[in-house]
Amino acid sequence: MLIAVASGKGGTGKTTVAVNLALSLETQVQLLDCDADEPNVHTLLPLEVSETKPVTTMVPSFDESKCERSKECAKFCANHAIFVSEKGITFFPELCYGCAGCVIICPSKAIEEEDRQIGVTQHGTTPQGVDIIYGQLDVGEALVVPVIKAVKAAAQKDKETTIIDCPPGVSCQLVESVHGSDFCLLVTEPTPFGLHDLRLAVEVIRRLKIPLGVIVNRAGIGDRQVYSYCEKEKIPILMEIPNSREIAELFSEGIPFVTQMTEWKSKFQDLFKEIQRRLKQ
Repeated sequence: MLIAVASGKGGTGKTTVAVNLALSLETQVQLLDCDADEPNVHTLLPLEVSETKPVTTMVPSFDESKCERSKECAKFCANHAIFVSEKGITFFPELCYGCAGCVIICPSKAIEEEDRQIGVTQHGTTPQGVDIIYGQLDVGEALVVPVIKAVKAAAQKDKETTIIDCPPGVSCQLVESVHGSDFCLLVTEPTPFGLHDLRLAVEVIRRLKIPLGVIVNRAGIGDRQVYSYCEKEKIPILMEIPNSREIAELFSEGIPFVTQMTEWKSKFQDLFKEIQRRLKQ
């Protein structure tokens, strides 16, 4: 089973849910951290990295001796990554999306493709037996989606359960992370900001036709608008995590709260069983 844990906004407790769910299950679990801009699963689940692989994308390589200065490549590039003048070619690799259009359109065949590293994937296992794969975008890079694809491609197919900690927001990064999931858990908080971004996330997940449920974190603060919205939209609220000082203190120390508040393990196990039940229906 592939479960995506997502949220419309950052700071709702998405990683907290993903990590504590992974630690609570009694099946073989792997946890994918697809928030390549700022991966943090490994800060809550310290691990010894056993494998590091580079993530590359294709960028153009220019042979200026063949270039006829037609400027067709610069005209074609929607991201303005190429500038051609009589003095030569200036290329901005950080702006390139690797579409290879410039290679195809060049009349003098002066452009080829080459690999360029934009990040890495890291793979390791925690002392609790949870396999973790996370992506890390190189500093100054902007292309997150290829790193997310690499993390998902590195996942082991023989694991019974895979949990994906998705990046916050509702951009293409979320779409790539959640694509192909069996179920999506949307983590929110009972505040106006939480409701606003939950609405956006629900719209995206529904367009992808993925079954979903909501977890309300920091329950007890804010108002009841999130509950009213879920009731109106017939979205199940599968769990509430209270606004607890003990949970907050454990998180600040990098400790998953199910390791100290063991009664929560059974609650996360019940959550998993409820997801299984809904998928069977």
